[in-house]
Parts: sequence; structure tokens; C-alpha cells
Amino acid sequence: MQFRRFFAVLKARNLEFWRDKSSLAWNFIFPVLLVAGFAVMFGNDNKAEFKIGVLQKASTINHQSQPFMQTRYLEFVPYAVSQEALKKLQHHQLDLLVDFQQNRYWLNDNSAKGYLAEKLLLQSLPSAQKETVTGRNIRYVDWALPGILGMNMMFSCLFGVGYVLVRYRKNSVLKRLQATPLTAFEFVSAQVLSRLGIVLVIASAIYAGCDLLFDFVMLGSYIDLLLVTILGAMAMISLGLLIACRSRSEELTGGMLNMASWPMMILSGVWFSLEGAPQVLQWLADILPLTHLVAAARAIMTDGATLSELHYPIGILSLMTVSFLLLSAWLFRWQGDGR
Repeated sequence: MQFRRFFAVLKARNLEFWRDKSSLAWNFIFPVLLVAGFAVMFGNDNKAEFKIGVLQKASTINHQSQPFMQTRYLEFVPYAVSQEALKKLQHHQLDLLVDFQQNRYWLNDNSAKGYLAEKLLLQSLPSAQKETVTGRNIRYVDWALPGILGMNMMFSCLFGVGYVLVRYRKNSVLKRLQATPLTAFEFVSAQVLSRLGIVLVIASAIYAGCDLLFDFVMLGSYIDLLLVTILGAMAMISLGLLIACRSRSEELTGGMLNMASWPMMILSGVWFSLEGAPQVLQWLADILPLTHLVAAARAIMTDGATLSELHYPIGILSLMTVSFLLLSAWLFRWQGDGR
């Protein structure tokens, strides 16, 4: 080993990194933003451990009227309509549902947290009458499946497109394509369709294989689920293209892709429901494409919803796809900024 050559390469790589002001700044800024975000979202040491639905209007709830409602680390969410609350209980979005006026409660027998919440309730209301949710219970794995598949698609869409585009730019592939009649919109659209095909094949194979093992609940149409999956994947692919449409720096692009993926992984309802969360977090989740993909897929699979009933998430995903794709084509640079 020739140390002279080794140190020459080492010095060159260090100079390359330190002279890349954008990626250097991002390496300092991103961790601070990440820590600040986690501190705001999960820094409350008194956060609730159980989510309890209460069949009562929000304006009439009095926490002092029931000893159970004075229990610490419980979050009480009011519901005026029992059917809406029972559906959320069935889908593990609530741990327990209580009607204090009728002295009864509902439980999902497949919920471990519901079992513990029931024990707490019976300490205060030992005479409460128990009822279980009717119909086929939705297991947690059934509820979590759309989020897990959506998260896997998110990483494939964002990083599979973003890094490829930056590598093409650094290796002068885009410089050669610029000399051809190919337009930016044609190139961007081809990238979207290529990654879309790959994502659909992978997601379909994972779903089919896992379904054989776990026998997932599927109450809706597979065609509707496929259409929603296509739309959600296109929205996230277009977002990946938008992030990488100008940059030549892999470090900066990686940081920006992480900045886009982390909020979606945490706030899009992949692992837990945001029911009862602070309104600002719900607003933030509403601008993330993965939120609407997961919500629509979950509604089709566990509720049997049709496309006509999913006009809001479908409309948002369509708007995001068109906006991101048009912005990507408009901002696209064959050789990146400064060239």
C-alpha cells in the first residue's frame, strides 16, 4: 500500500466534501431539525398510554364527573356517533369505547392495550356491561399492512429515483442526453413510469406472499386497491424527482430525501393513529402523500370502501402528482445548478 497515493485520495475526498457548501450546511442543519421535530412531537413525558373513546358530545364532557376520566395517562376522545367510534375500535384506533350514561363499554378482543384499558375501567366501574365489536375483528397486522407496504413503496420511490438522477448527472449521462431531442418532461415522465413498474411488481409480490402466511382481511376491490397504489406511488416518485431535479450533490440529496421520508414514516398513520393528536400534527400529516395512500388503501382493505367514497385522498394524491411532475419538469437542469 502506497501511503502517498492513499493520503492524496483522502485529501481529495475531504476537500470535495468541505467545499460542497450545500451538503456541508445540510449535515449540520438536518440533525438539529430532526431532534427539534422529535422534541416537539414526542417530548411530552405525560403523554397518554391508552386512547379511550367516549360516547358523548365534546361540549358536554366533564372529566370531574367520572373517577375513571381522572386517571392519568389516559386520553379521552369524544364521539357523538357510535358507529364511527365502533369502527375505530375495530381498527385499533381506539383501545376502549365507553358509554357512561348507559354504563357499558365495548372492547376489541384482539387488542392487547384494550385488555389493559378494560382492567383500569373495571376498577372504577365494576358494574359496567361489556360488549365486543361485531363482525370480523381487524387484527393489528391487518390494520398495519397498508402502512408497511406504503412505507416500503415510499423508500423505493424517493431514493430509487433521487439517487439515480443525481448519479446520472454526476456521471455526465444527462449531459449526453441533453444533446438529443429528448425534452425534460419526456425524461422525467419516463423515470416515473419506470420506477412505477418496479414498485408495483415488488409491492404485489410482497402482498401476495404475506397474504399466504397471514390471510389478510380484504373487504374491498383489488382493482380499486391497485388504482390507489398506482396513484400514491406516482405522487411519491414525482416528489423524489422534484427533490433531485437540480442537485449534483449526493450528500445534499440524501439529506433532503431523509427530510421528506422521516415525517411520512412517523406521521402518516403507518404504525399508529393520529386520532386525538394535536391539530398541528394532523395538519402536517395531511400534506404528506403517504398519509393519503395509507388512508385510502386501509379504507379499501378493512372497510370495503369504493373509489367514489375516497374522493378526498384520491383528489389530494392526483393534485400532488400533477404539481410535483410539472414542477420537476420546469425546475429540471440537465447538469445541475451552476452549470
